[in-house]
Order: sequence, then structure tokens, then C-alpha cells
Amino acid sequence: MRIGELFILGFFGNTVPDWLKEFAARYGLGGVILFDYSCRTQAYDNNIESPEQVQRLCAEISALPSGPMVFIDQEGGLVRRLKESRGFAPLPSAKEFNHLAPDEKRAILAASFAEMRRLGIHYDFAPVIDVDYNPDNPNIGRIKRSYSADIAEVKGNALLASEVARAQRIGLCLKHFPGIGGAVVDSHHEFMDISDALRAEQEELFYSLAPKMFGNAVLVSHAIVRQWDQEHPMTLSATGLGRLRGRLPDTLLITDDMQMQGLQKALGTRQASLQSLKAGMDMLCIGNNLFDQEQEMIGTAEYIRQSLRDGILSSSAIEQSSARIVQRKALLTA
Repeated sequence: MRIGELFILGFFGNTVPDWLKEFAARYGLGGVILFDYSCRTQAYDNNIESPEQVQRLCAEISALPSGPMVFIDQEGGLVRRLKESRGFAPLPSAKEFNHLAPDEKRAILAASFAEMRRLGIHYDFAPVIDVDYNPDNPNIGRIKRSYSADIAEVKGNALLASEVARAQRIGLCLKHFPGIGGAVVDSHHEFMDISDALRAEQEELFYSLAPKMFGNAVLVSHAIVRQWDQEHPMTLSATGLGRLRGRLPDTLLITDDMQMQGLQKALGTRQASLQSLKAGMDMLCIGNNLFDQEQEMIGTAEYIRQSLRDGILSSSAIEQSSARIVQRKALLTA
């Protein structure tokens, strides 16, 4: 088992850097995540310039050892790495999308997913199925990332997205488990405590929808649910992830970005990554955008590999995670 399969890594620039080539050669690589905006330069000068350049970059990524998958956040509206201004297909926000006619919805999704497939992208970190319980939520409601406050509308849009994605062979990853629509803080800056905001119907939505999604994946948030775990956010909670895994035995579980401030303040990327795998996550997303830790990634992988050798990580659990990842690669990269 190649430990690098457990990583989805980001990098700065419009071509694959040497450190990532070395990482993939040494450890294999599960995936790469693309960004248009760079937090480092505070400009839209990162991985995405034009359709032609992205297609070349994706081909370069896919040719790396172990054939990593290419991931992107293409929800629509403000959270959209492939923007019309750079020559990509239009994609409205989830809230705006919800109000369109069914035929228009289908046409927009078909154009967007077909474009991703042409470019060489394999997984879209979408749809967002957080219900719009708090319209003032700075990370969801306020920026129109939720389809609706009506759970039936959220479900209907997600099922349509999966139907169209299946036809274009684009994997979808539901987010953000266990549902952060009712949160009042932005998870990029601090841990969200959603203990009082979480509703059972929202949690159940993940369980009912995930197996129906093409790609069958769930992105887990760094939210705290104290009735499940008093101390740990979901990405580090064996109890919370055990609850999720019990209901979704075959779903690919991916962390929200491990560089978000709450985790950085508490543990740092390397230790948080170990604790997350130990708790039951399948894949670690480390964007190297919120922070530049590119030169630390090989050391992080080595630390995980040594922890596996030392028995700190369960080899059987890691092998199961690897099997889920390899299965998705076979489904989406062929």
C-alpha cells in the first residue's frame, strides 16, 4: 500500500512542481486539488489560467506515478474555480440554481460536467447539501452556497446533479458533513460548534444521498458536535466518524482542508493528519493555499508511513481506505 494514496494535495503555479513529482514517485498520490485564487499572492494567478492550460495541467497530473485524481471546488456562484471570465462554462450559485426551470438546470449541469471531463477533472467537491437554516451563516447562507431552507429542494437538486454527473463520469462529493448550514462562524478561521444547530434530518440527508451520488464521497467538516464528542472536531473524532462509517460503509470520506485555522491552532498539519487517519478518515485534503507547506508534505507522508509501521495506525483500516481510493480511480480515471 502506497501511503501517498491517502493525500489530496494542492500546489502553487500552473505546472506540476518538482516536490509533487518527487512525492508521487516516492509514495504514490491519491489526488490533487486545483485553485484559481492564491492566498499567497492574493491574486487569481494560481493553477487556473484558461481551458487549454488546465487541460495540459490535468494531463500532467494524471501522468504522475499512481495516476492521481484531479479534484476541484466547482459549486457555482462565488465558490467556482473555473470562472466565465477565464473562458469556462457559466455556473450560478446553488441558491440561484434552485429557482431555475428543470430543463435549464439540466442544461447548465451538463455543460459544466462535460467541460470538467474534457479538461481532465475527475471529482467535483459538490453539491453542498447544507440546509439553509441560518441565512446569515458567513460560510454558507450569506454567500448563497445552500440550495434552500427546504430539505426536499436540497435533495432534489443533489439527485439531479448526480444523474447528470453520472452521464459525464464526474465524481461528486457531498459537503459538509454533518451539515453546517446552521453555523454562525466561518470554519476557515475557527472551529464551528454546531451542537445546538444540527438537526437530525440534516444528518440523515447525507446517509440517504451519499450512496446515490456518482463517486459516493462525503467531505467531512471540522465542526464540533458535543453530543457526539466533547473534545474533537468531526475530522478528528473517532466517535463521529464511526457514526458516519456505520451508516456509509463504502463511502469515501475526505477531510475539509487540513490547513484551516482551527486545526492549525490546535495541532498543526502533520499531527492533525495523523489524528484524522487514526479516527477513520480515508483521504486528507491539504490545499497548500491557506498556508505554504509544500516543502513539508514529504515529511508529513513519511511521518504517516512511520506511524503505520509503529502500529499507531491500523494497517487494516488504512488498507480499506486505500481500496476505496483505488476503486474510485478505476471508476473515474479510465
